[in-house]
Amino acid sequence: MPAAWRALAFIIVGGLSATALAKDKQPSAIVIGGGMAGLTSAYELQQKGWQVTLLEARPSLGGRSALATSEWIGSARLQPTLYRYLDQFKVKAVPAPDYVRTPGYLVAGRYFSEADLLKEAPSTLEGLKRFDKSLDDLAASIEDPLKPLANHTLQSLDAITVARWLEKLNLPPTAKALVEQRIRSRYDEPSRLSLLYLAQQARVYRGLPDTEMRSARLPGGSQVLAQAMAKRLKTIKTNARVSAIVQDKDGVTVKVGGTGYTADYVVLAVPLPALGRISQTPSLSALQLKALKDINYGWRDQMLLKFRKPVWGKSRLSGEVYSDQGLGMLWVEPALKGGANLLVNLSGDNARLMQAFGDRQMVDQVLIRFDKLYPGAREQFKGYELRRYGKDALAGGAYLAYGPGEISLYWRLWEQPLGRVVFAGEHTDALYPGTLEGALRSGERAAAQVIDLKAGKSVGPVETVAEARPAPRPVAREEKKGFFSRLFD
Repeated sequence: MPAAWRALAFIIVGGLSATALAKDKQPSAIVIGGGMAGLTSAYELQQKGWQVTLLEARPSLGGRSALATSEWIGSARLQPTLYRYLDQFKVKAVPAPDYVRTPGYLVAGRYFSEADLLKEAPSTLEGLKRFDKSLDDLAASIEDPLKPLANHTLQSLDAITVARWLEKLNLPPTAKALVEQRIRSRYDEPSRLSLLYLAQQARVYRGLPDTEMRSARLPGGSQVLAQAMAKRLKTIKTNARVSAIVQDKDGVTVKVGGTGYTADYVVLAVPLPALGRISQTPSLSALQLKALKDINYGWRDQMLLKFRKPVWGKSRLSGEVYSDQGLGMLWVEPALKGGANLLVNLSGDNARLMQAFGDRQMVDQVLIRFDKLYPGAREQFKGYELRRYGKDALAGGAYLAYGPGEISLYWRLWEQPLGRVVFAGEHTDALYPGTLEGALRSGERAAAQVIDLKAGKSVGPVETVAEARPAPRPVAREEKKGFFSRLFD
């Protein structure tokens, strides 16, 4: 064979060998963020044969896990993804007692169930029911919770604050205070919240009995599930705060201090305030950069107050209990070594107002209020634990809570990959933001997108319909028009 032909043969064989090696090479991914979304993405990719490195800025995993020794979770119908993972990792939930399956209310220091309100404060109960009915009417106007901007009327809701809408309902003062506390505890201050977002979230859960929202307790909380996932992962690096992500045609380099980690793809599973502190090349789009500055996060501080005895007496401060005195949402926690523990969630502007206080000063402010309701509380107080999401530089708030106009601008923005970078986190889930279910779903979606990108497929928002959601009740044209006419008057 002539020398020229031999050289050409070597080149062809070499090219074929390189192609074969590229196909056989184990695909790799770096997951940034060790919360539930990041852990889920890392686990799912590793299960599919990928080489995965998980980087977490904190010394421990689990993200924004709560201080509670257990967490209330919904039913399997409400949170199918969560229950699938609980079954997979053999984590058992405990059925909740009946009395915590519906919300309770703390009015002037007294616990009231709905039955109690019916007997002693019927006007307050009527106000609560009227709010629920009005919100259900709004939810019914959204045909598909994945398409909340489907028409001009719905788009108009995004410009209205929940506070403005509540004023038009003219609720009795106590009912209004309790409704506002429920909204700020679940989302954020009504004055900072888009009415369309509240309606869209109500549509997601529409048709499910309220008792399914708190149908079980998860002993140990979501940390138990986080630890179960982490045990399956081969490569985890904590105290690894990412400063930069650089993409090129061959892959991605992630910088942690002076160390660079390389992989084929990246899953970026951190809250938006933390994402904004990571330099990216190429840069985020102009709209994404604007979103980092604009998108509202709820504000929440959580404290576990420890007492020598239950100073609240026979009050059932369990489940979700909403106070009319600015104490936030609270419930009793088991005390493993005697005494009694009370978990208090301060949220919205009540929590923002206390950001200037130190930890002990803030606890003292809550104790002063609590002592007025239950005299002797300060004398029986013996310690506390505290988690301040709003002042946490790595969280920057509690959870996503779209403000006025933000759905119109940023709806499903973070489901679109940026080159080799895919986004995950509760804030990227269209149906269940701010929840454990949403974080898990987003982790699964991000892992699937990475696999699709590797396969050369086009990737964008995944259109899925909420599982087991009944269709909205039909609303007559005249009734619907009258309802919205009153709303926009």
